[in-house]
Amino acid sequence: MRVYNFSAGPAQLPLPVLERAASELTDWGGSGMSVLEVSHREKDFVACAVDAETTLRRLLAVPESYRVLFLQGGATAQFAAVPMNLTTAGDTVAYLNTGQWSTKAIKQARAYDLDVVVSADESASSYTTTPDPGSYEVPATARYLHYTPNETIGGVEFPNVPDAGDVPLVGDLSSTILSRPLDVGRFGLIYAGAQKNMGPSGLTVVIVREDLLGRARTITPGVLDYTKMAAANSMLNTPPTFSVYLLGLVAHWIEDTGGLTAMGERNQAKAAALYAAIDSSGFYSNPVEERSRSWTNVPFTLADPALDAEFLAGALAAGLTNLKGHRSVGGMRASIYNAMPMEGVTALIDYMAEFERTHG
Repeated sequence: MRVYNFSAGPAQLPLPVLERAASELTDWGGSGMSVLEVSHREKDFVACAVDAETTLRRLLAVPESYRVLFLQGGATAQFAAVPMNLTTAGDTVAYLNTGQWSTKAIKQARAYDLDVVVSADESASSYTTTPDPGSYEVPATARYLHYTPNETIGGVEFPNVPDAGDVPLVGDLSSTILSRPLDVGRFGLIYAGAQKNMGPSGLTVVIVREDLLGRARTITPGVLDYTKMAAANSMLNTPPTFSVYLLGLVAHWIEDTGGLTAMGERNQAKAAALYAAIDSSGFYSNPVEERSRSWTNVPFTLADPALDAEFLAGALAAGLTNLKGHRSVGGMRASIYNAMPMEGVTALIDYMAEFERTHG
């Protein structure tokens, strides 16, 4: 039986994509081989990678002046790659701190002899808020302004794209990319791990404006050097071939189901339904200020934490998995990315109502 998987990542994948991949697993494209066994230099796989990039560009309406790179190392590697590619020692960079992932990015940037300015720090609210527009300043000399649109651990999301002025905006879109329409032209650089909305773990997508290429420090490893990877069409080393193949299938699935506008409407409806169930209850609560609530990661707590284990056991028995909150936060967390259907959210809401009825 397929369960409803509320994992924050690696996350649930679309069933049609999994079924297509399963049907091709031992004989991909009539090759008599699995796509897992095909050389990344072979013309059919090169065509597969080009199709994945072309479809992703089409979905996001990526301007021609941007390069799309397929890298490895997850978003964590990009915490280092961004300063190594965009700065020299002594430069100023700016960050908005809204949770554990932006905190990690800031810590990594400080390893590169930079003046790291934290323009906004939401730690005083225990990371349950995002900064109001206009409440912080970005140094005009900053090489970039970095932010994390959605913090998966705390369930905090920016309701707006920050205005960085003439400073390039860098975004860690790991948990929001492909979840709704996006104006890529607002950014100098976007990076995102694939394991939320784009495919399995192992692939990181970087979308970088071409005028930001050619600036990497000499210490930058080749596989993290955007200019070198762009020149090699992301194949300076062996790419994560299966993840690239699945990214293409996921991108086509999104197109076939209405594109990013329709996806955004579905995701907003799922989040609204779950938050309404939480807010109408005296048994469950969500700590995040309403304007900063995430569409994709919904944390909630029970009135009596002693019931957490029983709640999780009952959810598992009902086919609702991976609802335990992050170890640093506690409680519950429902991650409702693109592949989670409304039926899964409804099943969770129904279970929550029944649990409250019998334990409230």
